[in-house]
Amino acid sequence: EIQVQMDPFGSRALITASVFSTLLALRAVKKKSLTPAGALAGFAVGFTLVATGLRGLTLFFFYQLGSWATKYKTSVKAALDETVATASVRGSSQVLAVSVLAVALSVYHAVAYGEERAWSFDRKNDQQYQASSISAAILAHHAISLGDTLASEMGMATGTPNRLVRLVLPPFPLVPPGTNGGVTINGTVWSILGGFLCSVFNLWMDSISNIWPTDDGVWTEYVPRVLLFGAICGGVGSLLDSILGATLQMTYWDEESKQVCHEPKLDGHGKPRKHIAGLYPFLSNEEVNFVSVVMTSLLGGWVVAPIICR
Repeated sequence: EIQVQMDPFGSRALITASVFSTLLALRAVKKKSLTPAGALAGFAVGFTLVATGLRGLTLFFFYQLGSWATKYKTSVKAALDETVATASVRGSSQVLAVSVLAVALSVYHAVAYGEERAWSFDRKNDQQYQASSISAAILAHHAISLGDTLASEMGMATGTPNRLVRLVLPPFPLVPPGTNGGVTINGTVWSILGGFLCSVFNLWMDSISNIWPTDDGVWTEYVPRVLLFGAICGGVGSLLDSILGATLQMTYWDEESKQVCHEPKLDGHGKPRKHIAGLYPFLSNEEVNFVSVVMTSLLGGWVVAPIICR
């Protein structure tokens, strides 16, 4: 059994962070999954997260699965959504939208509480309680990021072709696949699975760091609760993202190309595209992702985790 303990920003942590973040950036540019600016942002984010502890590698897990999902059946998704062709190569704003809060929380945890530790929501130990809430918020952050990515990418790729989906807001009208705020059972399952997988990876990193609880209930209570926590954050976070997308993002339908669009341009015949979702053109896709990540992280760390994992 491999066990590695790393002090935050210690020599071992810095070397590990340098190796993994460099590999991530180089691979992203080679595979054209990130722009050069996106790869630079990914390097900075990855280095900082791993420098605080092995749980930071959850970002790399999210990036790898998210990249596979984005590339999966691209032609099928491109036929439904005009932005798929360009969205598969992510820039720095997209990288930071799903990572900057995790970086801030990880650095704060390292400075205020030191090395990573097992969760314990015992209110008699306020320091341990707060450290656990921050750690849970970081996992919730990754859970919604991967959950929402899988819901969007795999939900569209594996759904029934040409089948309309339900908008998340009343009166729940039918809308084309790819519409901001559109939800399906298939996509919801993917979002829950994404959060669950983040918890699995996080627990694996904890086992390598040898920071699991030492009591007899680790397999019957601690592990199942952490897994449930990740699944909930993936599902609920993706739902929040859908609600924000259905209200604060605009979605249009181009009748000529039969595609979902996100700009109110004229179609090939000079006719305006049909507005199918969105109440206020207030947020971009990256901003929706950031807001939903913040909401899920706060709810996860200071509401859900203390209830489920106490």
